[in-house]
Amino acid sequence: MTSLPPTAKRTLVLAALGIVFGDIGTSPLYAIKECFKMKDGVVTPHAIAVTEGNVLGVLSLVFWSLVVVISVKYLGAIMKADNRGEGGIFALLALVPAQHAKRGIVLLALFGAALLYGDGVITPAISVLSAIEGLEVATTHAKPLVLPLTVGVLVGLFAVQRRGTAGIGALFGPITLVWFGAIAMLGIRGIAEAPGVLASINPLHAWNFFEANGFRGFAVLGSVVLCITGGEALYADMGHFGRSPIRLGWYAIVLPALMLNYFGQGAWLLAHGHDPRPFWALVPELLIIPTVILATAATVIASQALISGAFSLTRQAVQLGYLPRVTIVHTSDTNEGQIYIPEINKALAVACVLLVLAFKESDALAAAYGIAVTGTMGITSVVYYFVATRRWGWPVRKALPLVALFLAFDLAFFGSNALKFFDGGWFPIALAVSIFTLMTTWKRGRQLLSARFSQTLMPLDALLDDFDNKAPQRVPGTAVFMSGSPEGTPRVLLHHLKHNKVVHQQVVLLSILPADSPTVTDAERLKVTPLRHGFFRMTATFGFMETPNVPALMKRAGFNDAGSTSYYLGRETLLTNGSSKMGRWRKAVFAFVSRNALPATSYFGIPPGRVVELGMQVEL
Repeated sequence: MTSLPPTAKRTLVLAALGIVFGDIGTSPLYAIKECFKMKDGVVTPHAIAVTEGNVLGVLSLVFWSLVVVISVKYLGAIMKADNRGEGGIFALLALVPAQHAKRGIVLLALFGAALLYGDGVITPAISVLSAIEGLEVATTHAKPLVLPLTVGVLVGLFAVQRRGTAGIGALFGPITLVWFGAIAMLGIRGIAEAPGVLASINPLHAWNFFEANGFRGFAVLGSVVLCITGGEALYADMGHFGRSPIRLGWYAIVLPALMLNYFGQGAWLLAHGHDPRPFWALVPELLIIPTVILATAATVIASQALISGAFSLTRQAVQLGYLPRVTIVHTSDTNEGQIYIPEINKALAVACVLLVLAFKESDALAAAYGIAVTGTMGITSVVYYFVATRRWGWPVRKALPLVALFLAFDLAFFGSNALKFFDGGWFPIALAVSIFTLMTTWKRGRQLLSARFSQTLMPLDALLDDFDNKAPQRVPGTAVFMSGSPEGTPRVLLHHLKHNKVVHQQVVLLSILPADSPTVTDAERLKVTPLRHGFFRMTATFGFMETPNVPALMKRAGFNDAGSTSYYLGRETLLTNGSSKMGRWRKAVFAFVSRNALPATSYFGIPPGRVVELGMQVEL
């Protein structure tokens, strides 16, 4: 990034404001109010009274959480663990050397990825709902409109996903820049009411807060954490913008604007006492409606970042073999990372709308928010420790204190959010457990199928030796037989020979293999080995941020006559009465998902009119 001209770097910083900082940038809408919320004049179990000590204590916790978790942990340490420029939990896991990537650490990272789906469902719901609730400040008559408007915005948001972010991406940065400018000015307006609130920078106020409030102070961490929920997005989106633009945007714009607004809300509370919506209390009455519109736009942008992240996470999981094939639509000719997945989009849309209708208020949704992202943050810290000690060779005495500092914040936040489990925190956990079960079941099922196929695998040399003695009839054209293994003879080829008793003049045995990196170089992409009798062994490698295209591979390998090329694929009918060591219910889940997975023709970009599918029954 240092070689970029100043104008290009400014453009990246502006784009990063919208894509990367959208989630954390809209947290002032609900973070402070959750710390001090009251119900019917009574302090709730997870909130505290508005006193000078409590306000300064909460603001001190907010300030130091942003400094330690975002500035020190993510921007200072975690973002150095890039995998060929890419970030995110899967990219981080891939950095752990294979000999040290034990099953436990892999499963832990997998559960962290599953938790991010919970964050992707809750963030659009709470963000949009919090913004539109600002209408209630303008007029009490707006309350019946809040839910319908929220649902309408969410439906519209998911409806336009198929268009991709390329067309509207240029608007993200400027709108978010206006948002950060607006919340900074509102914060200054509040600080003028009680400038002494700036003393909360002193960490002693946080210490005194815990001493004064005891366990209730610990419970309030479950609300304080709302100010840092966008931390994982900073790391996951690193590949799109690079470290330098993200860091510049954070230190020059985002962090100052956030702290001014948080301090402003705290000052307003000190000057005026309890207010159920301290953010909106800072807004002049004449500017309520324009601010609601701006806040809604900002929350839509924040939601867009999480939705795009869910698409990216799903593609990585598919490429690594943890999820079945899905429809991947590329929405940009120039940016490989801009994709749209209809199946995930529909699932997120339904989940978000149901969540809003079930919880009805952002206060209720806040109870479900936080537990997912703090769990992922803790898992990221653990995996980072393995990267630092096993890949970079750091001594334990260097890595352990740093990771211990990170975990002190992560586990404290997670423990506090765990107190809200029965108030809504169960939802992201239940969702994560379901997705984690699906991913592990799919991975295990594919491993069992592969092992079963390998037991009856016929060496390719044996088949070609048979051709030496008695060659089958050859027909013009090229046949491509796809196989998950680059060894032996594909079962679908043997099935074809058994029933059709002919072989094309050219036969390509194609295997597409995943890499433990986001992308692979052109030199690593393709390997073609000529064999006897017009056979070719072709192996293609793709990173977990890439989508294979088989016709393009064939053209690159020199097989240009697409009109005479036929693609042979196997479609297994799975029977669950086999002897494999997997629970019967997991076999049933695996068989159901396998039946409903996207056909290989669509996923690999193969023209449907050139495909021959051969069915086989397999006992699992």
